[in-house]
Amino acid sequence: MEREGTLVRSIYYGRIGSGATESLLERFGHDGSFLLRDSETVQEAYCLCVRKAPFVHTYRIIRSTEGWCLQQDSGVRLQSFKTLETLIESYRRGIGSDVGIAPLTNPLDKTQLQYTSFGQEFVYMETCSSSSSVY
Repeated sequence: MEREGTLVRSIYYGRIGSGATESLLERFGHDGSFLLRDSETVQEAYCLCVRKAPFVHTYRIIRSTEGWCLQQDSGVRLQSFKTLETLIESYRRGIGSDVGIAPLTNPLDKTQLQYTSFGQEFVYMETCSSSSSVY
């Protein structure tokens, strides 16, 4: 992760669970807000989580010999990219519209979550969840 660009480092939340992800995106995001986290079920894979009301959509990102790619529910891998940053930026520019990816418009920068919101202080912490979700 340290070799990735500024965007990926700012939206990478580490080992947070799907419940915490949904809470973050519901509380601090809006349609098109997105973040990156570790997959809870696939080692060395990531989840790109995007808020598109009324849901948070989750897309697994895996690494293959060709590079990083999104994996669809059917197991089909989409176009490969050399870096996570390139993958995310490509989908932000609309490459995912033809494969049903929710629009990525607003990165949920974790450094912005240190500020007080609605009179309540929010503290970001990386946690490890043992929930049994699909991703």
